[in-house]
Amino acid sequence: MFTVIFGREGCPYCVRAKEVAERLSVQRDDFKFRYVDIIKEGVSKADLEKSAGKPCPTVPQIFIDENHIGGFTEFEAYAKENLDLYN
Repeated sequence: MFTVIFGREGCPYCVRAKEVAERLSVQRDDFKFRYVDIIKEGVSKADLEKSAGKPCPTVPQIFIDENHIGGFTEFEAYAKENLDLYN
């Protein structure tokens, strides 16, 4: 399972999403992730919306195996329900 987190510096929810991903990568052999700083890597809001297929008004925007999960809240809920986060 490969997760991509699109975020930016100074965003508290981006930091929290990265922390969840780091925890999962330690807990699970099948979880890998990449954090993409949208400012440093030149990813636009339009690029994210095209990939997600819907408006992306905030960051982070998170994709698991190329499927758009949503932001931090949706990612954390997905991880708790499907990936045994915090267990």
